[in-house]
Amino acid sequence: MKVVLHRTHGGLDVLQVADVPVPKPGPDEVLVRIAACGLNHLDVLQRRGPALIPGFTLPHVSGMDIAGTIEAVGPPGEGRAGSSAALTEGARVVVNPAVPCDRCESCAAGADGGCPSAGVIGANRDGGYAEYVVVPAANVHPVPDEVDLVDAAVVPTIWMTAWHALIETGKLRLGETVLIHAAGSGVSTALIQLAKAGGARVVTTVGSDAKAEYARGLGADVVVNSTTGDVVAAVREFTDGRGADLVLDHVGPATWNTGVYSLAPRGRLVFFGNTTGNRAEFDLVYAYHFGLQLLGSDPYDRREFATMLDAYWASPFRTPIDSEFPLAEAAAAQERMESRQATGKIVLRP
Repeated sequence: MKVVLHRTHGGLDVLQVADVPVPKPGPDEVLVRIAACGLNHLDVLQRRGPALIPGFTLPHVSGMDIAGTIEAVGPPGEGRAGSSAALTEGARVVVNPAVPCDRCESCAAGADGGCPSAGVIGANRDGGYAEYVVVPAANVHPVPDEVDLVDAAVVPTIWMTAWHALIETGKLRLGETVLIHAAGSGVSTALIQLAKAGGARVVTTVGSDAKAEYARGLGADVVVNSTTGDVVAAVREFTDGRGADLVLDHVGPATWNTGVYSLAPRGRLVFFGNTTGNRAEFDLVYAYHFGLQLLGSDPYDRREFATMLDAYWASPFRTPIDSEFPLAEAAAAQERMESRQATGKIVLRP
């Protein structure tokens, strides 16, 4: 089968098309014929190096977001909880990329998001930049007949990340004002729609005027071009000087202080990304004087993934697709992601 892998860290040129044997599913595993794979920023960050996920090895096949059909089912094993898919050949499925060990104390308590030895498909296990992939049977979930597999492939990472950050960590409440950075990104596409569905008022930022209409189309109430406008002032004006109840930040240092100073007293800043770096500085006195809450959004549990999927299939939510590339053009797909011109998800098609 064809895969795209990299044997070292570096630029786009390290991505190579290779021929490798089709893997065979082991106990409690299935072989999925990939119909589509959605790109994520982690693909780019781990290609550049250093690796961010423990257990990463080279050569590496990226791709966390996978949808396709079950090609083969492995032999019975000890069994893993969580799958709701009919494990039959030809079943249309989407893959949960998080793979807990199912043996540790956290997993036994149903809090498998805290599993210390969790794997991540496409991050420290072979992923979807390929024609086939082997995944645990517990990680496949059925795709409704009316949903295209390409549309299913762009759901897992951005919607699960957004769901956990906004609902589980941020505890969104009806009528709150939420600031969401980088509306053109995949996760913010999900955040805006989830926040509006939860009864929030949404202020969001874009890096260019061309993306403003995209953000409004998702339901944002106020859109601010962060390169030319004053985000904090826009939030204050929209809230009659009070500030946002909740800020969602997956960008990092470049937007950190904007988020802090946009918050209302006792407001919550949920952070879960580092695309602009690993360290942020802020005024401690300001933060504690106004009782600001800084909340890291930790990994999600398996139960949440199934809940999120059920909600997504039953809702009018949508995940715009920016562009599609054939598998052999994975470098061009990542280049598109690095350009920051994309609005919506980028997809690879084997």
